[in-house]
Amino acid sequence: MQTLVATARRAALALGASLPALMAATFAHAQSAPPAKAASAQPETIESIVVTAQRREETANKIGMAIQAFRGAELTQLHVTSTKDLSAVAPSFTVSQGYEGVPIYTLRGIGFNTINLSATSTVGTYTDEVAYPYPFMNTGPIFDLQRVEVLKGPQGTLYGRNATAGLIDFITNKPSESFAAGATAEIGNYQTHNFEGFVSGPLMPGVQGRLAFRTENSDEGWQVSDTRPGDRQGRVSRYGWRASLAAEPTSKLRIDASFSGWHNGSDTTAAQAIGFTPNTDPAAGGAFSPFNTPGLAAYIASHAPSSDTQADWEPAAQRSANVGTGTGVAGPLRENDDFYAVKLRLDYSLGDNAKLVSLTGYNDLTRHAAFDWSGAPYELLVQQVDGTIRSISEDVHLEGDTRLGHWLVGGYYGHDSITDGDRTLLGENANVTAIRLLTLYGGGPIPAGGLVASPFNTFGYTAQDVAQAFRTYSDIGDLDTDTWSLFANADWRLTDALKLTTGIRYTDDRQTFRGCSFAYNGNLLPTVNLFNRFLYGLVYGGGNFPAAVQPNGCVSFDPPTNSFGLVRSKLDETNVAGRVSLDWTIKPGVLAYAAIARGAKAGDTPINAANIDTSDAPARQELLTGYEVGVKALLADRRLQVNASIFYNDYKDKQLSGYFADPIYTALARLVNIPKSQAYGIDSDVTWRVTHSLTATASVTYLQTEVQKYVGINAAGLPQNFAGAQFPLSPTWQTSLTLLYDHPINDAIGLQAALNGRYQSRSHADLGEDPLFGIKGYGLLNASVGIHALNDRWEFMIWDRNITDAYYWTAVASNANSVVRFPGQPTTFGASLSFKY
Repeated sequence: MQTLVATARRAALALGASLPALMAATFAHAQSAPPAKAASAQPETIESIVVTAQRREETANKIGMAIQAFRGAELTQLHVTSTKDLSAVAPSFTVSQGYEGVPIYTLRGIGFNTINLSATSTVGTYTDEVAYPYPFMNTGPIFDLQRVEVLKGPQGTLYGRNATAGLIDFITNKPSESFAAGATAEIGNYQTHNFEGFVSGPLMPGVQGRLAFRTENSDEGWQVSDTRPGDRQGRVSRYGWRASLAAEPTSKLRIDASFSGWHNGSDTTAAQAIGFTPNTDPAAGGAFSPFNTPGLAAYIASHAPSSDTQADWEPAAQRSANVGTGTGVAGPLRENDDFYAVKLRLDYSLGDNAKLVSLTGYNDLTRHAAFDWSGAPYELLVQQVDGTIRSISEDVHLEGDTRLGHWLVGGYYGHDSITDGDRTLLGENANVTAIRLLTLYGGGPIPAGGLVASPFNTFGYTAQDVAQAFRTYSDIGDLDTDTWSLFANADWRLTDALKLTTGIRYTDDRQTFRGCSFAYNGNLLPTVNLFNRFLYGLVYGGGNFPAAVQPNGCVSFDPPTNSFGLVRSKLDETNVAGRVSLDWTIKPGVLAYAAIARGAKAGDTPINAANIDTSDAPARQELLTGYEVGVKALLADRRLQVNASIFYNDYKDKQLSGYFADPIYTALARLVNIPKSQAYGIDSDVTWRVTHSLTATASVTYLQTEVQKYVGINAAGLPQNFAGAQFPLSPTWQTSLTLLYDHPINDAIGLQAALNGRYQSRSHADLGEDPLFGIKGYGLLNASVGIHALNDRWEFMIWDRNITDAYYWTAVASNANSVVRFPGQPTTFGASLSFKY
């Protein structure tokens, strides 16, 4: 506790007295400001936004929590059509790309840098309060939204699953009681053509329906091969749809159901090679650097990326060809993914002050994709990934009101069945070449003359077998996850000005795992049964060599048993989360609050290249306790909204993708737990209704993250004390400014314009802050301008994203040979025409 107090005191001194000063100014204004005028006489006031952050409708200013909420119309004006676009308006939320194309969400510096489809996020995501627990479920287009809510800080009390960073809830438009329809057509550069539409209205007495869709297509890729200018990546082909139904069979029962989904057939993003891993770096004399494929070093030296459109990948003819038993990866480098979601909500009234709510969800995700993240025109790492997730959830709760406040009690159950796997090609990777040559000729612990000609080769492998071996292998994992919880939450009206919110949640998370790396088509066997067996027998077996691996058998090695085989693990963890918040309403529209919240993220098991089964070892659950004080103030005759908070997060057992020392490859990936770490800072956003036509919103997050205790392995396979290191993907500054303009030209037509700028300072993609893994600070500028009918019947708009064509990247990764960047998109622009009825 003394450490916590001292740290909080240092944070407060470093961050200054801005929040107390603001609260004092707010209080003074509340005492001296004249009574607000009637809304009808104040056309330039800020319109309050209603949110469901506490699972009931309230204005955001009445909730003691850091919330950013955006109306669907604002997101349309800013051309926000994907989850990653939310960073433009909520800068403390960032989306990076894992090298297998899995999104990595980070909120206020709290994230999980995993690559696996099967990994949950620190940032919970929901659609209409139904959990989408795996970030890849959000990679379809977003459309037909009423609003989006971003709740910051641990969320462990009310929503379906625990989260340590916060959550995002997409609230969709509901069926209307009268007929309505609309359609939008867009065209843009890169041969873009998008369509969106909806139809809504009554189906029969007491029953309404709504059907909405969006399609996105760009027929010209934005990434161009450095060595084959006619070869492109970056084409887009995806669509999403949603069918909703609302019914009231009786005066007490309301039914809200939906069936939605999306398909993504877009190209996968290619990488940009920028350097070498320590073990293969020629400049550093890496042990395997002499085995780099000819031309790679020269290519990286002469093709330093300076543009987002630059990239390279292995020619299709080479990666699709079979080499002995090394089966190639044929077809285009693109996604082929499908997602379906079912939601059923039942609200049953138990009287004037209570109701029973049942919320059932089912999610079905299938992924098939191929990508090349070599970053160069060589076969350093090409992958074909396949995965499925079947997720079912049930949330039942009672809620009601008393004269003291609002209460809610309930339970939640979720079950996920997951298969996650990949097949990898690395025929020209330096590590593969080194093992082939050492097996053939010897070196280090391998006797001179190699193992092929030695008595150890009882299998009859030939030199050609070894020369063609280890081109391909597969990783596979089957996971079953069960989570259940009991929760309760209550608001206590202590006085007219003071409200106490208390919440508690007990959760039990269980996960079973079966998986390994295996010898696809037997291609790995000549090297595993000779090189790996010989080395492991010396290092771990004391001269006792493990049994040989059979065709398509597991090649993951378990040192304690000196054997290859299936990796199995179980996690069974419980936690208690909760939230206590004291809200002080200084006057209507002015709220100060102090809160303590605890959230948890369930333990996780990765699917990695498991040469040693340590790569597939699970990480235990992480716990985060957040302390926050803040103010929400509607000032200047309701023309200025100021939200600000100071937060401190005490982190225990943070999950992170790190390394362990491997006897062959120096360092391989695994999940680790950081025993103790912290994150603190200031978060604020200000909205100013400058005139009746112009609204300005500015958001700023200042963040400090620090590992306090952790000794682990770095990318060179060496022990390192990481105390003092910053979290990956956590820039110190994240800011945005948005200007929205809407002004009538005449009695029938209005002019609309939007300008949005976002900036984030430098960060790192790794824990050790290796300069090669740096992500430079960057700013993006987006804009739109158009005219529209004042009766809302039609709208014409032109838009541009990344106006300055800034070159930036959101992630850096290693493929065990080269280090690569994943660039953001260049400038994209277009025009749209919309009609509504």
